[in-house]
Amino acid sequence: MVNDPASRTFRVAIIGGGPAGLMTADALARAADPAIRVTVYDRMSSLGRKFLMAGRGGLNLTHSEPLPRFMSRYGVAAEPLAPALAALSPQDLRDWADALGEPTFVGSSGRVFPKSFKASPLLRAWLRRVAAQGVTLHTRHRWDGWGDDGALRFMTPEGPQTVAADATLLALGGASWPKLGADGGWVDILTAAGIPVTPLRPANCGFLLEWSPRFRERFHGQPLKRIALTLGERTVRGEAMVTRTGLEGGAVYALSAAVRDALGSAVPVTLSLALRPDMTPDDLAARLTRPRGKQSLAGFLRKAVQLAPPAIGLLHEAALAHGRRLADLTPAELAALINRVPLPVNGVTALDRAISTAGGVPFAALDAYLMVRNRPGLFVAGEMLDWEAPTGGYLLQATMATAVVAANGIMIRKRDRDVT
Repeated sequence: MVNDPASRTFRVAIIGGGPAGLMTADALARAADPAIRVTVYDRMSSLGRKFLMAGRGGLNLTHSEPLPRFMSRYGVAAEPLAPALAALSPQDLRDWADALGEPTFVGSSGRVFPKSFKASPLLRAWLRRVAAQGVTLHTRHRWDGWGDDGALRFMTPEGPQTVAADATLLALGGASWPKLGADGGWVDILTAAGIPVTPLRPANCGFLLEWSPRFRERFHGQPLKRIALTLGERTVRGEAMVTRTGLEGGAVYALSAAVRDALGSAVPVTLSLALRPDMTPDDLAARLTRPRGKQSLAGFLRKAVQLAPPAIGLLHEAALAHGRRLADLTPAELAALINRVPLPVNGVTALDRAISTAGGVPFAALDAYLMVRNRPGLFVAGEMLDWEAPTGGYLLQATMATAVVAANGIMIRKRDRDVT
């Protein structure tokens, strides 16, 4: 019937063409409701740029560990994110990738990757599918808030434009890697509209340390493998990379939230670095008491306890910080230092260099379907929400899971409109 409310067009504007925006568009399109018309707007010249950047390391989509352990990775956000992970579980995400022609596999660490080990084939298939399902994609459209009539305002190559929508999803990301599209410009827009935003902070970020000029120039860009970092009662094993300003890498990122928050409370932070965490002090001391002969100290440490040059350089840094030379330490002192290298942290890397963003729209400002309570019809998903997680597949998983929740909320809003 022509007058049937269900036949009226329901216009959905998705602002942000990254994983959250595209997953919402995909979920809405797959609902196969001909009345729902979805348009994606992105300020960049192409979609999914940060998604492609994530794929440079193989595109870690999710993780295979048991769900209780998986959920614990989200810390205080585990409870509000639980419905999202129920709506799109790690296995659901793997099935989704498989349906796009990109089957996945579980790596030795439990992380899940596409078998192609690339992001670009998956993104191309994804974009083809949403376009074939009738989703309209607009690039070079920068969102500028709302007009007096409630219409969305965009700056485009053709000048300012306004768009009326029955439901809007904001999926603009955080503020890390702004050159890829997510610059946090939405914070001021939402704040001016009376929507609360927890201040954005760097997450999964590097540590700033005071290297000597000699160490910095010689070892920047070199890895520290099979190490352990300890802060308080928590120890993380993994790898790190020496940078000109400090340390980056998986073991560093796993502690970055705790370090960032401690520094924000003006608490001095000193990490303890174990260079050979698989060996006890007694084992190390026994190896270090062997005759060195004509070997240099560096050569001896390399052979006796398998320390690489950057690790030996760190030992020199630590000894000099206490006014001593490494060569003057006893075997027992050296053994203790190898697994307790103190690293005073001066800060964390800036937000624009972090892998992800903490802070954003708090869950308390949203309903169960991630709709803003004080602005009906406006939904938020992905990294704009106030949560954080370590690397390892947890970031993309929650980003795309919240998108599915928002899509469900948009469909419920459409049904509610149809019955009025």
